[in-house]
Amino acid sequence: MTAADGAALRYVGRFAPSPTGPLHAGSLVAALASWLDARAHHGSWLVRIEDVDTPRCVPGADEVILQQLATCGLLPDAPAQWQSRRGERYHQALDQLVVKGHAYPCACSRKDIENVHAARGHARERHAALPYPGTCRHGLQGRAARSWRFNATDFKPKQPPALIHKAQAATNLIANSIVHWQDRRLGAQQQNVADTVGDFVLRRADGLWAYQLAVVVDDADQGITDVVRGEDLADNTPRQILLQQALGLPTPRYLHTPLVCGDNGEKLSKQNGARALDLTEPLQALASAAQVLGLPALPAEHPHPQGLPDALAYWVTAWRRNYNGAP
Repeated sequence: MTAADGAALRYVGRFAPSPTGPLHAGSLVAALASWLDARAHHGSWLVRIEDVDTPRCVPGADEVILQQLATCGLLPDAPAQWQSRRGERYHQALDQLVVKGHAYPCACSRKDIENVHAARGHARERHAALPYPGTCRHGLQGRAARSWRFNATDFKPKQPPALIHKAQAATNLIANSIVHWQDRRLGAQQQNVADTVGDFVLRRADGLWAYQLAVVVDDADQGITDVVRGEDLADNTPRQILLQQALGLPTPRYLHTPLVCGDNGEKLSKQNGARALDLTEPLQALASAAQVLGLPALPAEHPHPQGLPDALAYWVTAWRRNYNGAP
């Protein structure tokens, strides 16, 4: 059973920014989309501060983000949660994976991985990480452990019933290692995690928890039924589904939104020089975000004094029509 089975009765969504700086135009798109989807389903909307990567976090950015959301009328239905306060919970999840044989210690550095691929004649594509070659999967060979990895190579994901039925007529239709999922905007998706990513990190060499483990544990503990986030995170979904299955956790529904790109054509981000939101006119900022999401412009007669709540209500109706929200 997935979390989607109960979504009609209880919807819980979330926005999970990293406090590496204030929100920019791209992150407002994700925030608005997740808020609208929750309201369209008459559900709850939560905010999680994903500060597990502490070296990249900017002091005070979390409070700035919360204030920016409030200025835009995007108010969570419960107090925000901080990942940096949940290390014990992530440790429990890692221990569970180790006991089940789904995680193992790794002694490899990034340079070690690059050297293995170089010896095999593999070149790294721009912005793409090299898949882990499995060096430590069956032992450290006398080296000291640096990190912990999920054994994606040996883990066989559960397949959707519809695909299993089709496979009865063509036994080679589904490779056991391929993760299949349905994105509410992008449609049917699949990825062979073992080939594309390899055995991925759960706890880093610097002792920090990896994003993949933290987000899966947090989504389950907060009862998240629907994840609405930027399209750049779509390729994280199969890794998270594997962890959900390995930990016996429900799988939410996923919807990945269009991205805002910078002048160079790449995703707008803090690392890409994105400017902090100008919220002098929050309604104007929200209208720009709504346009990226394919929502209609506000009607000309929209009253300005009560503009923000009226605009949000207008876009909730449009979102419900576009993305099959609850009536």
